[in-house]
Amino acid sequence: MDVKICGLRTPEAVAATAAAGASHIGLNFFPPSPRAVTPEAAKELAAHAPEGVKVVALVVDADDALFEAIWTNVHPDIFQLHGKESPDRVREIKARYGTQVMKVIRVADAADARSAEAYDRVADFILFDAKPPKDKDKLPGGNGLIFDWTSLQAYRGNTPWMLAGGLDAANVAEAIRVTGAKAVDTASGAEDAPGAKNPEKIRAFVSAALQAQ
Repeated sequence: MDVKICGLRTPEAVAATAAAGASHIGLNFFPPSPRAVTPEAAKELAAHAPEGVKVVALVVDADDALFEAIWTNVHPDIFQLHGKESPDRVREIKARYGTQVMKVIRVADAADARSAEAYDRVADFILFDAKPPKDKDKLPGGNGLIFDWTSLQAYRGNTPWMLAGGLDAANVAEAIRVTGAKAVDTASGAEDAPGAKNPEKIRAFVSAALQAQ
């Protein structure tokens, strides 16, 4: 079971995530988010990630300049594309940096889940997250919203995928049971407030996910 904690902003949160046994740390580079960090600040955070823990850089329809700044400072293991990036844009990023790319698909129903198939043999991973309602679309993820997990039964792609969307220590085991997920991700489920990670909630989430497998 892979477990990712996203939106880390302090060395202490990175250390707590690694100590809990998470496989991935997520750094957010979308300025409207309360979890956002600069590429320069992220350089220090990534340096605290121990060997074997993958660093994921979350961007939303980022321009080339931001990709370059992130790559120069952080050299992430994975770019997580959380916007409306096309399959061609995914191919471009993979070719330019030679690193893995995770494409986020925002899900409200089965049709959304099926749309991920357009990224088969293009993205290295898919992340299924809840589609925000139109009145909350300023943040494409990290809103603590849960979608209908059974909608993922419609997905027929071959790309490995990760589950997100309102997951926390109380519901992650059920989410894994319903979906068969082999990788899970949370941001809000490990926080006291947006951007303020709680080490105990991090530990509880990772433990619940690992035990659920």
